[in-house]
Amino acid sequence: MTIVVTTPTGHVGSRVVRLLLQAGIRPRVLVRDPGRLEEATRARVDARRGDLTDAGFVREAVSGVRTVFWVDPTPHTTENPIESSLRTAAPLVEAARAGEVGRVVLLSSIGAEKRHGVGHIDALAGIEERLDATGVDVLHLRCAYFFTNLLFDLEGLAQGVLTTAFDPDQPMPWVDPRDIGDVAAARLLSDTWRGRVVQAVHGPEDLTFRQVAQILTEALGHPVRLHHVSADATRDALLAAGLPPSAVEGIVGMTTGSRDLVPEQPRDVLTTTPTPLSGWAHARLRPLLTK
Repeated sequence: MTIVVTTPTGHVGSRVVRLLLQAGIRPRVLVRDPGRLEEATRARVDARRGDLTDAGFVREAVSGVRTVFWVDPTPHTTENPIESSLRTAAPLVEAARAGEVGRVVLLSSIGAEKRHGVGHIDALAGIEERLDATGVDVLHLRCAYFFTNLLFDLEGLAQGVLTTAFDPDQPMPWVDPRDIGDVAAARLLSDTWRGRVVQAVHGPEDLTFRQVAQILTEALGHPVRLHHVSADATRDALLAAGLPPSAVEGIVGMTTGSRDLVPEQPRDVLTTTPTPLSGWAHARLRPLLTK
């Protein structure tokens, strides 16, 4: 059984690779720089060097495989991010349509169910729709807000400030990417699902940003206050930083489009994962702020 894993050095992909190896599978990993893989991992995988934006590389790498785990590699800061994401996924879609791929597990996001109006997440909705149209077995993992997004502002957290443009009082699901990797690996290894499947990965609980600030205060050992910024202020700051307007709208749209979002799938035994934010913050975030 050949399983292709994209972005194998990322928060989710690296976990998926580790679990597949432990299950006795030698995954084919698509990676720009195999040197970024841990040495022990590199010796046990079929590493194919290339860029996911290279259509020829992707088409050749996935042709004839049973299952592909697809993670969109497009940075939010890319010009025309939605168009870029769809173009990058096109070779996979074409291979699936041609019968060269049997199954796809897509790392998607909550908000994709809205289909439009959620910034860069609209690209994941578009990839979902394109894969659905191929007729292959496809599973969309609609994932919650990553704990690791907090790593983007270590400087602010070190100064005791948690900045967000989200509604500070709106509960939203938060998840450890390692838990997403657990679910993805289980689905990749399972041969029982068929057709089009959607599975949400909601993490252990819904949290407001005010609650997150309190959790971080306790986990980090110093006060963390919440600083709320408006969508307009966020837009102005990103434009001033030199980001293309299309990228700015893709980023801001993820926040504004998620207001009052009710995920398509409820929280239940299938969608709830175990790792609490408090434990993750103490184990993973605190050491980075106390060096």
